[in-house]
Amino acid sequence: MKQQHLYKKIVVKVGTNVITGKNGELDFEILSSLTAQIAALQKQGIQVILVSSGAVGAGRSLVKLSGTIAPVAARQVLSSTGQIKLISTYNDLFLQHGLITAQILVTKSDFSDRLHYLNMQTCFTSLLQQNIIPVVNENDAVSVTELMFTDNDELSGLIASMMDVEGYIILSHVDGLFDMKSGNGAIIPVIDPSNKHFHQYINPGKSEFGRGGMLTKCHIAQKLSRLGITVHIANGRKPGILLSILEGEKTGTTFLPQKPTHGPKRWIANSEGMEKGAVTVNMGAEMALVAGERANSLLPVGIVSVEGRFLKGDIIKVCATDGTIIGYGMAQYGSERTLSIMGQKDQKPLIHYDYLYITN
Repeated sequence: MKQQHLYKKIVVKVGTNVITGKNGELDFEILSSLTAQIAALQKQGIQVILVSSGAVGAGRSLVKLSGTIAPVAARQVLSSTGQIKLISTYNDLFLQHGLITAQILVTKSDFSDRLHYLNMQTCFTSLLQQNIIPVVNENDAVSVTELMFTDNDELSGLIASMMDVEGYIILSHVDGLFDMKSGNGAIIPVIDPSNKHFHQYINPGKSEFGRGGMLTKCHIAQKLSRLGITVHIANGRKPGILLSILEGEKTGTTFLPQKPTHGPKRWIANSEGMEKGAVTVNMGAEMALVAGERANSLLPVGIVSVEGRFLKGDIIKVCATDGTIIGYGMAQYGSERTLSIMGQKDQKPLIHYDYLYITN
């Protein structure tokens, strides 16, 4: 018996290779199928945020670039013209199902500013409450290389985290993650969040695509699974793929979420307002804590100031130098000891990663 309504809120990320044909132009048959599936899910009460690549591909069918043009400028021209075609295609297709589409274009800097982040969160929440489908893409027309996301996997991962979704579905043109270690190249159906050795499974010939590639997808999938979000990597060109996933069918590769049995971290994650004190960390410590590639504890060497009085076992807040909250954790020793050893190397962690919850 199929399991209905696996999730109530999801982010679906669609790659360029899914919705464009070999000629680089939009594949209307695939787009029609995907929008029909999303519409069906929406009508079943499931909230869907769609992150779609394909603007540059759509632009190629409209513009024949002339003269000598720099790669960044070419991308800006193709994405800005193609974005209109892409969103109007989605708009027309969703209208056939009685659904309204909203376009949201974002850059990386929108996530680095706390106020922008909260405004964006409010926008998405309001759209979903009104049964409007948010269609999101990177604003390639104004993004320059250093401000660009790795690709839309990174962007959609940030949105999934921000919107506290239960499921994050990456639709690519491959069936999932291939087991290259065993030599038979079979699809790996399930990956536990503790598994960090993705490189041994990834065959660049089969899985490397887009700007980010499969390794990026795996790092983001693992980061989100640690937050309790189930991640699926599946073939977006497979008929009915979204409905299959939502009905609980085993398809593609699933990154299992962090086990809910791990109580302390779950408790700490919901401890906002219960903290007894706070520490501010320098940029190096902030980067290490939020990177997500591997779990890091908070060491005294990265602490620049201590606020309030706390004891061992108390919940404390971890802040960046600009005041942004990075996370919450359980102190391994009190505020007085922290003050006496902050900035020093080779000291016991103030917060062990098992008792540290990163909020962004």
